[in-house]
Amino acid sequence: MSDEERPLAVFDLDGTLADTAHRQHFLERRPRDWAAFFAAAPQDPPLAEGVALARDSARACEVVYVTGRPERCRRDSLDWLAGHGLPDGRLLMRRDSDRRPARFVKPEILRRLARDREIRMFVDDDQLVCEACEQAGFAVVRARWATVSAALRDAQEREGKT
Repeated sequence: MSDEERPLAVFDLDGTLADTAHRQHFLERRPRDWAAFFAAAPQDPPLAEGVALARDSARACEVVYVTGRPERCRRDSLDWLAGHGLPDGRLLMRRDSDRRPARFVKPEILRRLARDREIRMFVDDDQLVCEACEQAGFAVVRARWATVSAALRDAQEREGKT
């Protein structure tokens, strides 16, 4: 099977591969400090369960990363992935001006990817994203190995910034 025929394993970053607990406090204040939240992302510790699943998946699948992080965070995100030994893969990000909740953005991205390739699995920690992707017909692995604050969940849904 050629590389172009391999199925895809699609992974979220925050809360799936990267532990955001140390920076969630930036979203608990009003107004939320999104600049500081994203600026602290390079210091995220890896989540062992997610990293192991990504590495294991790379044996049979092409790994693709899909994140609600804005495009302006691309360099930090790529450096973080490489620095933690994650498999090489495309990184699909939200446009800087896109404020839609991830439960709308991510299924749209998956549908676009699925036009040309089988998506073997999609791994994400956001319950609403997981439900939307399951409803769209994708095989979802729910990343339940990270702690996510209520402030982050609310920010993801209301402000569509991650």
